[in-house]
Amino acid sequence: MSTVFHPGQLVMVNIPGKNLDGSTASFLREHHIRAICLFRWNLGTEAEVRKLTADLREAMGEHALIGIDQEGGSVVRSTFLPQAPAAMALGAAGDEAMAEEVGAAVARGLASLGINWNFAPVLDVNNNPANPVIAERSFSEDPLAVTKLAGAWMRGSLREGVACCVKHFPGHGDTHVDSHRDLPEVNKSLAQLEALEFVPFRALRHEAPAMMTAHIVYPQLDPEHPATLSRRVLGTLLRESWGYDGVVITDSLVMKAIHDRYGHDRAAVLALQAGADMVMALGTQEEQLAAIRAIQRAQASGDLGAEKLAKANARLDRLAARYPVRHADYTPAQHERDDDLMHRAWAAGLTTRGTAPVLRRDHRLRVFTQRAVPSDGVSEAGLAGAQVAELFGGFASVDMVELDVLAELDWTTIPRDGRLNVVVSNHRDRYDARAKAWRADLHVVLWNPYQALDIPAPAVITWGYATGALVALRDWLERRTTAPGRSPVRLDTRR
Repeated sequence: MSTVFHPGQLVMVNIPGKNLDGSTASFLREHHIRAICLFRWNLGTEAEVRKLTADLREAMGEHALIGIDQEGGSVVRSTFLPQAPAAMALGAAGDEAMAEEVGAAVARGLASLGINWNFAPVLDVNNNPANPVIAERSFSEDPLAVTKLAGAWMRGSLREGVACCVKHFPGHGDTHVDSHRDLPEVNKSLAQLEALEFVPFRALRHEAPAMMTAHIVYPQLDPEHPATLSRRVLGTLLRESWGYDGVVITDSLVMKAIHDRYGHDRAAVLALQAGADMVMALGTQEEQLAAIRAIQRAQASGDLGAEKLAKANARLDRLAARYPVRHADYTPAQHERDDDLMHRAWAAGLTTRGTAPVLRRDHRLRVFTQRAVPSDGVSEAGLAGAQVAELFGGFASVDMVELDVLAELDWTTIPRDGRLNVVVSNHRDRYDARAKAWRADLHVVLWNPYQALDIPAPAVITWGYATGALVALRDWLERRTTAPGRSPVRLDTRR
């Protein structure tokens, strides 16, 4: 096995803009970088994205890896492709065949753009209603359901030629902290982890071509290091005990859980020492270069052994060879069929909680929602108040009340004038105790399903706010359809 290669081959970076400028292309070539993560700011029109990925492929070579977060639901980057349901919407539908077809349709769209690596599906088992970052991104609170549905979704993607990267190993479903903002801890024993968090990862490890690490400390596995940097977690557990030989990539090193404690340079070396094959060194070119140079120094000093690095490089070569960058044909007819599939899948997941009122078009409504919901950097921007108003366009009399912060609604100020009061939760955060005093006639939950626990009202839950979800919701509001979904997480008052 050759031991001569460039450290940049083990580093994934991001780039500015919607085209590959000369300076960035030179940087990629000079440092032999083979992997790029695309974000919304990189995506123009379909033609522009295809030109960008073609230029990236030319600059990075035949083993180029062009990645993206296209999970579905609120975590999508390319919104001009058919918009897939959130994982939990598929969990509510409970249809493995549909999950597989959705995964395949997502991959068809990405392959047409020249993207060969999707950081999906999520294997986290969301059993914690207070989880601030996963929630509807998980298929279920049941690890067996996650395994079945995520496995089906992944098989659909793989058969269409786009590599999956399951995440976030060993499991991000039971955290109270978002690792983008701080370092979470999951203090569970090995036996507890084996019974819940590990189940989907262990079951699907031989099918998953790649796995992304979690920036979480599991003190009963390793009290010192988060999983991303832990030899006990990545080396002893995942590589040796489980025998996983696919690609292991870190989550972004720019996330505060890692960046504020270790920096790009030290974290890059620790992750590779632990058992990762590629570090996601997003950020400025200076930060990206710091990671590359740190790997180079560790390679020269022997802190990173040649054999370990050569194995990592070989795994990445194998992934790129099996799932090459290509610009597959995506006809308008296929696009239309895939869009129809997504709409049907969203509709199949629409779910009610409690006994929802039967609305008539002559009902007088008062609708409360938040005026604007900006992107948090992980999820896309939530539905704006003006778009919420469009959902009720079929009703004769609607008093729209848009607040800057919906959670600050004071129910004591609401007139008792015979209108039905509808709260539309278009943001992601859970409500505080004030919402327990709200007496809404209907709660429309457009994003985080656990908000249904916060307001004592019957609810309809869409699991997301893509076009397919909104069409299904409006059909339900206007009594053209039912809500057939069954919640894959408990939404009762026992929590």
